[in-house]
Parts: sequence; structure tokens; C-alpha cells
Amino acid sequence: MGLSQYDPPIEVSFVRETSNDLEDLINILPDETLENNRWSRMYEQILGISIHYDWTAQGDLYSQKQSFSVSSGQLPDITRVSAEQLRILSNAGLIQELTDAYKDYATPLTKEILEQEGHAPFDTATIDGKLMAIPETTSSIEGAMYIWLRTDWMEQLNLQPPQTIDDVLEISRAFTLMDPDQNGLNDTLGLAITNYLWDPIMGIKGFMAGYEAYPEIWIADEEGNLVFGGIQPEVKTALETLQQMYKNGQLDSEFSFKNGEKVKQQIASGNIGMVYGEQWGSFLVQESQKLNANADWKAYPIVALSDELPKVPLKLNTWQYFVVRKEFAQPEAIIKLINLHLEKNWGGTGEFETFYSSPHPVWKLSPVTPYPAKKNFEAYQQLEAARRTGNWTELNAEAQSIQKLIKKYQSGGEDKEHGWGWEKTYGTDGAFSILDQYEQNNQLLYEAFTGAPTETMIERKSLLHDLQHEAYINIILGNSIDEFDQFVDTWHELGGAKITKEVNEWYKLNK
Repeated sequence: MGLSQYDPPIEVSFVRETSNDLEDLINILPDETLENNRWSRMYEQILGISIHYDWTAQGDLYSQKQSFSVSSGQLPDITRVSAEQLRILSNAGLIQELTDAYKDYATPLTKEILEQEGHAPFDTATIDGKLMAIPETTSSIEGAMYIWLRTDWMEQLNLQPPQTIDDVLEISRAFTLMDPDQNGLNDTLGLAITNYLWDPIMGIKGFMAGYEAYPEIWIADEEGNLVFGGIQPEVKTALETLQQMYKNGQLDSEFSFKNGEKVKQQIASGNIGMVYGEQWGSFLVQESQKLNANADWKAYPIVALSDELPKVPLKLNTWQYFVVRKEFAQPEAIIKLINLHLEKNWGGTGEFETFYSSPHPVWKLSPVTPYPAKKNFEAYQQLEAARRTGNWTELNAEAQSIQKLIKKYQSGGEDKEHGWGWEKTYGTDGAFSILDQYEQNNQLLYEAFTGAPTETMIERKSLLHDLQHEAYINIILGNSIDEFDQFVDTWHELGGAKITKEVNEWYKLNK
């Protein structure tokens, strides 16, 4: 039933956010357009579902049109929305419950994959006990942080891998003051950070975790209540250290004006040698090799104030959802599309190199793009098992494609540059080997609040988020550290106290 065909066929309308990357992909693929491609043809052939887009747009224009669509109730049959938009549409009675559709139509493979990190993503889509959307589950575990360090600089300065925060601060100081690139110029910095402090690469979340500070997630306190990590005293201590690093010239004096792309250019230019970031940081820091072929990097575990193992915070990473218009007669269509997408990429009839990576990322052509939350980590585990046993026959299609890239790097051929990042992430001592340690050592700290946004969150979340970010930036730039206490008071007054009450009401019912 989960892959049964509609007869006669049905048309399902979506809206679609496009991008330059998507348009470039379509331009290099013969005979494929956004509405007529390998995915749309397969959906129609197997499921009897014809995909239609009411409109498409890029970036800010898409966000504006989508916001108008939600506020006016002018919805396509199926649309992707944020958590806040989900709550608004549910309250307005404009979307339909999907509890039975998911229960009856999701295949065992779909349920296995969408629930791979537990039921938390479905909790966020459940309002008043009803499943009002299908969560577009993404990987929380891949939000784990690492310290990416230029190992050629460390060797030049005779520095050892960090074991504590003091070691991180010493490496930052040495990278700033001891001319690690040996060019005789005062042109290097210790730590990369951008003007958006929560960036997955070049943000401060991994650094703060070393202080037991978790600025983005809700955590349980000693009394068993949930508290927001961003207002806890440990954050104040971490901010004070960052402020001192800024005063000492270890942070870019203009970081508050530089987005990720500009800081990436600094790394590529050889000006920065330390980055906190996720596993794909390898592909960003690799840019430094374009000017200096000897530039080398490696991921290391994040560290704590003492030599104890720190907790690695993982924010619940499900933030988008598929909702179905109230009047649409076939709500199960969204489940069927998801079923087929997962089957053709990771199921028993999968054709990974046709429908996922050809090697172009053709999965982007589909209006729904679910994937196993742990697929990359599992690919590493398969590769590591093969390296230990010498048996390479058990690799799935994705692990096989990654191994091909690693082999090209290791062979030193013309594709060596392209394979470098894959080896630094998926190799024996790559980033995922550290994630394996994190998991085995019980270091992963998952966010404790996994419910749908509360009413006050919808009203105040953006305001409180901006208030927090501005306060942190200003303190790092030199404002009195006591401004943190003022920020905490204001946070409570402007809705934080009420949100905390609502969050704990949910927690008492669901823990």
C-alpha cells in the first residue's frame, strides 16, 4: 500500500525554493527540468503522482512568498513549513491530521529511517496529541563539534594536540604571536569566528561546550527541570574568555562584520589555523591548500576546562515539516513520495548512483528529500570495518562512492585534491572516528525539549534569539561582562520566563 499506484493518476501541487546550485545542476543535466526529471517521471510512473509547482523562488523572495502563503491560507496541496508556521496553520485549521496516513502508509523502511534518532522529530510535529505534519528529519548527531587545527602550523611551533581548554588557548596564542606560517608578518589569528555565533562551522558552540555552556539548547538541571542553556552562568565564563581573546588579538577585530563566506576566505588565504565545526569542516578548511599545497588540517575532539571528557551538545535538528492542505483528498500522497524516495536510494531496489549521486547531487531534483539521519556516520563505520577486515564487499552504495574518492586522494592522482576532505572526515583518524569515541564514551548531550513550539515561543522566539546574540557579540567586543546578567533579566521579562513555564509543562507530561 505504501508504494501503490493511483489509478487514475493524481496531480499534487507544491511550492519550491530554488538556488543557484539547483539551477546549475539542471543546466548540466540533459533533458531534465525542475518539473520533468528522473524523480518526477518515476513518481508518475510508479505512484501515479504528477508533481506541479504553483511557484518557485530563491532565498529571501521565497521566504517572503512562503510567509504570505501561510498567513493568507493560500496553500498548495503539500508544502514545507517551519515549526512556527506549522503551529500557526494548525491553530487556524488549515491543515489536516496525518496520524493515520503515517501509520497506514509508511513502509517499514520509512519508519525505520524517519525514527532513526528516536521519536523526538515526531514530537515536534504533534499538537494536542495529533500528528499534524511529517517531520523532515535531519541528523542531530552530525551537529557534533570538533576542533579543526592546522597541523603543519602545530608541527612548525612544536605544539601538541589539545587536552584541555588551557591547551586550546595556548594554541590560539601561539598561532597569533609566533608566526606559524614563517612569513615574518603579523598576519595570523588564533580562532575563526563569524558574525553569526551559531554557525555550524566557525561558530562558538563547540568552544563554549568546553565550559559546560550550551547556548542553543534546553537542558535538565539538578532538580530535574528544564532550563535554557543560553542564560546559565557557565556561558558568562566562556564569554569572558572570548572577550580576553579578542582583546589579545586572537580573534579578528572585525569578526562582527564578517559572515561565513568572508571568514572562509581568510582561512583560504592562510590567516587562521583553528576552527570549531562539524564533520564537513574538512571541505571548508581544504581551501587553504589552494595557496599553500603544504597546508594540512586534522579534526580533534573538543576539550573541557579539566581533563575530563566534555559533553557534546546536539540541538534537535528537525526544523522543517511537510503539511497537507485541509481539503486535499489524498493526504497519504506525501507518505508515498517519501517511501519511494527512500526506497530508490537506500532500499532493497535502490539505485544510488542513478537517483542520489550520479555523481551530481540529483537527489535535489525531488520535491521531498528524506535521508537516514545516521547515513554518513554509518558509511564511516562500514568503511572502518572494511579497513579492519579487508572485506570490501559489504559496503553500501554511498560508502563505496566515498571509498573511491579516498582512494583517489591516497593514490596522489589528479583527483587528489577532491579526495582530501573525504579522507579527513571518513578516514581511520578522521572526524567520524571522533564521533565514534563521543558515542562510546556517552558524551553526546541531546536537547531535552523536543516538543512543538509553545505559543510564547512563536510570539517571542525571534526577539529573544536576537537579544541573546547581540548581548553575546557586545560582550566579546568589550562591553562589561556584567551585561550578561542584565541580558538574563531582560530575557526572562520579554517572554523567557513564560516559555520556561510552558516547556516544563510539556516536559512533565512527556519525560
